[in-house]
Amino acid sequence: MNLLFVCSENRLRSPTAEAVFSAYAGVDAIGAGTNADAETPLSGDLIEWADVVFVMEREHRTKVSRKYAPLLKSKRLVCLDIADRYDYMQPELVRLLKARVSRHVRL
Repeated sequence: MNLLFVCSENRLRSPTAEAVFSAYAGVDAIGAGTNADAETPLSGDLIEWADVVFVMEREHRTKVSRKYAPLLKSKRLVCLDIADRYDYMQPELVRLLKARVSRHVRL
């Protein structure tokens, strides 16, 4: 299963999600950012690759939906509602990610 995690800059939340979920058997995870200066900028290729697209905030869902609407027709786009107030691999962030992602995919 291919999981794409999207935040703004791809520096804290989505890289944490990528690290956490890449450790699961049968899961490939990639993080990306909506900003032009993101470590890994979001692209149509990443949207096409993903089985499920997880965004951290509603504003990310809006940006992704507007820019990639045709590519999202057969995809699940899920907002995790995780604010930008955590450090990379912060235990609270890891717990939130595991709890919220597990509501949408079987791991």
